[in-house]
Amino acid sequence: MLQYPNVLFMSDTVAQVKLTMPQAVRNKAIQKPNFKCPDLIIFEPRWGNAGLFIELKAESPYKKNGELKSNEHLQGQFDTMQLLSIKGYICEFAWTFDMAKKMIDEYLN
Repeated sequence: MLQYPNVLFMSDTVAQVKLTMPQAVRNKAIQKPNFKCPDLIIFEPRWGNAGLFIELKAESPYKKNGELKSNEHLQGQFDTMQLLSIKGYICEFAWTFDMAKKMIDEYLN
């Protein structure tokens, strides 16, 4: 985020790390049940929104007809994103670097 040096953000890297059993137990104990934290969180109010949350995917989470693919984890992420949207956050899926960059640029500019 060199382009936006004053913007606070974080990335959920725990999802990519292999935790030991005690670490996994602790991590689960301090997390809200069924909350699927988006991968990238930008803590910057803009345009009446509280912040920007982006869930990064390797490929589109949608079928060709525009429906969400049938997957329990994906549905949980979608449900979390809907709850966050109700609370005033912009929440989107991105599955390419260019897509995520465009979302960030449009939100922050």
